[in-house]
Amino acid sequence: MANKSLFASIVGKLVPATNARNHEGAPAYELTPKAALAQLAVTGTFNGTFYADARTQLTDVLALAAEVEPEYLAKVAVYAAESGYMKDMPATLLALLSTLPGDAFSRAFPAIVKNGKMLRTFVQVMRSGAIGRKSLGSRPKRLVEAWLETASDVSIMRSSVGNDPSLADVIRMVHPKPATESRRALYAYLIGKPYDVAALPAVAAEFEAFKRDPSGSVPNVPFQMLTSLDLSPRQQMEIARQSGWQMLRQNLNTFERQRLFADEGFTTWLASRLRDEEAVRKARVFPYQIMATYSALAKGVPAEIREALQDAMEIALRNVPDFAGRVVVCPDVSGSMASPVTGYRQGATTKVRCIDVAALVAAAVLRKNQRARVLPFEQTVVNVALNPRDTVLTNAAKLAAIGGGGTNCSAPLARLNGEKAAVDLVIFVSDNESWVDQSATRGTAMMAEWQMLKRRNPSAKLVAIDIQPYRTSQVTDGADILNIGGFSDRVFEVIAEFVSGAGPDRFVKRIEAVDL
Repeated sequence: MANKSLFASIVGKLVPATNARNHEGAPAYELTPKAALAQLAVTGTFNGTFYADARTQLTDVLALAAEVEPEYLAKVAVYAAESGYMKDMPATLLALLSTLPGDAFSRAFPAIVKNGKMLRTFVQVMRSGAIGRKSLGSRPKRLVEAWLETASDVSIMRSSVGNDPSLADVIRMVHPKPATESRRALYAYLIGKPYDVAALPAVAAEFEAFKRDPSGSVPNVPFQMLTSLDLSPRQQMEIARQSGWQMLRQNLNTFERQRLFADEGFTTWLASRLRDEEAVRKARVFPYQIMATYSALAKGVPAEIREALQDAMEIALRNVPDFAGRVVVCPDVSGSMASPVTGYRQGATTKVRCIDVAALVAAAVLRKNQRARVLPFEQTVVNVALNPRDTVLTNAAKLAAIGGGGTNCSAPLARLNGEKAAVDLVIFVSDNESWVDQSATRGTAMMAEWQMLKRRNPSAKLVAIDIQPYRTSQVTDGADILNIGGFSDRVFEVIAEFVSGAGPDRFVKRIEAVDL
């Protein structure tokens, strides 16, 4: 019989030494600058999280950006916008790029600034002083002006909704030179200057006509521009039919208050639209956004609409792979995971918590891999019975209801080691702020438990998804370990590539492969 204490001490010596402390002051591994920046870019929200406030996050981003070349910084910004579906972060990285030499800024700008909202966010960051300046500068000004000149009249009108700055403010800043009388009239109309009524583009002329006589057809403008008008149910339904998928999702309770669901035809149309596969993909919706909507539905919203949202969730998670072998998913349900996933924002804090996203990942993997084990953990593993045939939303709700306790990332691995379980893939979803299991060895307890598991399962792989923007992890990247920052449905693609043989730096390589 082997001497267990001797064996444990040998394993401890083989574990890589930690080189950092997490926010709980416990030992951890610091990510490389490229990996840390990628993680912050995909998960950072510049709002207060459980451990880090907005200023800390911004300071970390600026420090890490100084350690990478502008080309990589540009690719991170594009990736955050296109694959991470972020808004503030890519605009901030783009603003930072504008201060650096080279053409990376000019090449990244059109890939990031694709609509008026992102344009206004970019201008806001530039003028805020966050990157060390409070003006646009000549190069950014030229690109902003070019965006205005190439945008369609409809895009300009749709972009006019919003403030701080408004699109009118942006127009006043850059003084675009209109190429046509129509565009000249539109600019003047938006900034409150005299304009040629006859030259006004059709979309603006129709809106003004509708304001004078709202009995006609509803113009193709954002619904926010129409909310102050006295509209009939027919007109409200017409607005809905012209709206994008995300607007429909966000206003289901509004439709209920407006009693639009009394019209069976509208209800059937809306349900069909919500579960339309192409519309869901085009909307670039985060799965947790669907979860938030479903959880907040008013009692009067019909079952047909609720079922359509569940179908939309299945579509949003359709690329969850069917992993071969024995899969274990470990969602962190500790107390810190109760914080809002996008941080605390005064007056606009999301109801979706980190624990909701962790539960969603676990439920999604279980849905596609029905023999997978789910081991929720806090200080210890929490036992919960899940039915893999239940919907993703149903199982996610069961997991999210557990919540509480300290964080012990090594607990699920210790459970597997105690069982001498055969394992091929372990997926963690956590904020990585483990502290209950502080190890007396040179490495983390999670890393020590993983090495013990690997002695029985040499081909096993570990994926650690960090859904909060911190710079440390409880495990260090290796041929069998992958750290991932953030969560969207693209995360599953990265995991599948890693399982099929891609290297542990696949997340960074995916960003480096971005075409500017």
